[in-house]
Amino acid sequence: MVSRILVATDQSATATQAVEWAATMAERYQAELVVLQVIVPDADGGVEEARPVEPQVTGQAARSLEELAARLAGARGKARVAVDPDPARAIVDVADQEHVDVVVVGNVGMSGRKKFLLGNVPNRVSHMARCSVIIVNTDPSQAFRAEVAAPAQGDGAAAELPAGHLLKRATRIGRVMSKYGVRELFQPSAAADPTTAEEEETGRARARQLRAAMDELGPTFAKLGQILSTRPDLLPPAFVEELATLQDRVTPLSEEEVVSVMEEELGVPWEDVFASIDPEPLAAGTIAQVHRATLETGDRVVVKVQRPTARRDIMEDLGLLELFAEKTKDRPAFRQVFDMPAIIEHLSASLRRELDFRQEAHNIERMRQVLEPYPRLDVPYVYHEYSSARLLVMQEVQGGPIKDAPLGTARTEAARQLLESYYRQILTDGFFHADPHPGNLMWWNDRIYFLDFGMVGEVEADVRELLLLLIMAFAQSDLHFLADITLMLAGEDQRGDIDMTAFENDLEVVLKKYRHLSLREIQLGPILQEMTEISIRHDIRLPTSLMLTGKELAQMQLATAELDPELDPFAVAGQFVVKRLTGQIRDRVSPQHLFYEAQKLRVRFGRMIEAVERLAGARPGPKLQVLFRGTERLEDTIRRTGRRLALAIAGASAFVGSAITAISGNVATWVPITMGSVAGVLLAGLLADLLRRSR
Repeated sequence: MVSRILVATDQSATATQAVEWAATMAERYQAELVVLQVIVPDADGGVEEARPVEPQVTGQAARSLEELAARLAGARGKARVAVDPDPARAIVDVADQEHVDVVVVGNVGMSGRKKFLLGNVPNRVSHMARCSVIIVNTDPSQAFRAEVAAPAQGDGAAAELPAGHLLKRATRIGRVMSKYGVRELFQPSAAADPTTAEEEETGRARARQLRAAMDELGPTFAKLGQILSTRPDLLPPAFVEELATLQDRVTPLSEEEVVSVMEEELGVPWEDVFASIDPEPLAAGTIAQVHRATLETGDRVVVKVQRPTARRDIMEDLGLLELFAEKTKDRPAFRQVFDMPAIIEHLSASLRRELDFRQEAHNIERMRQVLEPYPRLDVPYVYHEYSSARLLVMQEVQGGPIKDAPLGTARTEAARQLLESYYRQILTDGFFHADPHPGNLMWWNDRIYFLDFGMVGEVEADVRELLLLLIMAFAQSDLHFLADITLMLAGEDQRGDIDMTAFENDLEVVLKKYRHLSLREIQLGPILQEMTEISIRHDIRLPTSLMLTGKELAQMQLATAELDPELDPFAVAGQFVVKRLTGQIRDRVSPQHLFYEAQKLRVRFGRMIEAVERLAGARPGPKLQVLFRGTERLEDTIRRTGRRLALAIAGASAFVGSAITAISGNVATWVPITMGSVAGVLLAGLLADLLRRSR
């Protein structure tokens, strides 16, 4: 039997509904009703620095609560007031002291659902209490949804905005661009490589103007600038350097907005998954906001929540930029400075990937496999059951920057493995972290953890093979083959408008720089960066992945130098390349591979013998036939031209014959008339044929 019931309240409207529900239950069982209010002291500096509650506050709460208990249960009613920074713990303690049979709480929680730090009171009470706990649905219409605008979904979000809104945004973009003189960027001189100090300073000034404009246009353009700073093939060096300094400056999301997105993605109240969430964001960016949190299991995690309007805002600006690129793609003045269609295409693809957190989760798992051979390297664990397109829940890496790693064997081993792993990512697996700045590398539990996989790069298999040949060409100082490999990497080895002499002269400057280095001493990062710069000067477009690798390898060398200043990066790169080449040779001479190649050769040799016998007539079957494909239109053109030529010659001959016979006195009258008629018919046929083909 139920003889004593405890109900917790903060005397808010929703909590009062739980109190009335408990009073009805107490009336039914004629049970005692204990009405409890927990007063939480102010704790701006943390729980341990909580300021004491004034006695008049507790006294007033006690009197109000006694009146409420007497009104609801009469003599069976009892009031309790507790002061505790942890309401859930206070409710459980009072329940034990009063020896209650049932605890009743509202599902909205104490003081609403905004206090992330204290976690969810109802769920925690249900876990800790030794008696039955009833959680009352106090406000089903509002309990599970915050009052914020629903996020726009789908790539067509921008198209659904009012035309006036888009026009207003486009007007603002144009006004800001004019304010900073961005129009000057599209002058032919802006595209030329600076040859004097004055021209170089002018280029840097224009780059600063563009950075200032993108900064003022808001977070979306700041993100666009950050992405563009990774593409030296699309922008001049001064612009790349300046745009890299852009930072996200956004207003953090409110707790209601965070809750709304989380619950839409989880499909349940956030309290069912998380015990607590830190209300202070770790980071707030254009696309997402990150919070520390604790799962109900006790695991410490970080939660990446997409901003509710991120997709709509980004798609709106991308739509305007795509329209601009479409209007300017055929204007030489624009293309001399920037390849605008290529820029917008790259931005669109990059931002669409970053808007889908499932892609980032997939990247993390893929990198985990790549790093498996390296015990000093790792990535955070992803809680896939809680993650979605707009929500990413990952293990919290609780360490610090790699520069603060303690000195010792673990640090030096990690430095070597970090650099070698990047060569493996690029040359073996073709998948690498494309943003390895120090903030995305953390030291914890004697390991380096890679963070933030929103930007990754991929290197195709054929590019990886050519990249190895490029390194070997450097080692052998083979200038001509080096130029050939570079053109093959760009897919432009068939172009005839490249000044090969000038191109090879520029390559020779780089080659001389590395001429006396052995294969073990060649450093891939600087080589690729210099190759990229030379190729851009000669209008040779190397693959995007190859240009990214040069920059990232250079960054990685700086990180490893910070971990272990005595580490020889040349030795690490050389050992890896040699190890990879010997591994390939070992794989090719394995018994299984040799047997496979022998069988393949036997089959192909047999088929070749059969083909030769058929050609010679020694074996029945189809003979050799040569088919010229693609010549049908040429044959039609030749036949048509021959027909027209025959009509023209015959008509002209008949016309000339008619004229000659007409002036002769020895020819009958009907002869020139007949020949003239024939000429007219032939020429009319020629004219009809010409008119028919021209339609």
